[in-house]
Amino acid sequence: MRGWIILGLGAGMLYYLATETNTLDDPIAQTNAFLQQIERKLDATRGTKIIRVDNKTSQLKKEISQRMSTGELGALDDILESEYSVQSFQDNYCSGSAPRHESLSRDNLQYICDKIR
Repeated sequence: MRGWIILGLGAGMLYYLATETNTLDDPIAQTNAFLQQIERKLDATRGTKIIRVDNKTSQLKKEISQRMSTGELGALDDILESEYSVQSFQDNYCSGSAPRHESLSRDNLQYICDKIR
């Protein structure tokens, strides 16, 4: 009986921390991002799909690589990693009232947005 009481108190404490405080927000966000990354990789490897060679991204890298620093090139590689990451980048940073990107300069950000449309 004592075990059930301890288990109930632990579950109640965890529920309180998850819903009423922001203590678990960062670990929950990290877990969600990790699970989403796993899901994307599974989607990419599962099933039979025709793989289309996309020269658009390699051409974009060639054109802009002279203008960018190594940190910006790393951020560009992260953006062009998959369809999901390109779409997420486009939704977040290529709208009219987009926030400033932490790794890319304003000119390079605008150039990338123009090229991926």
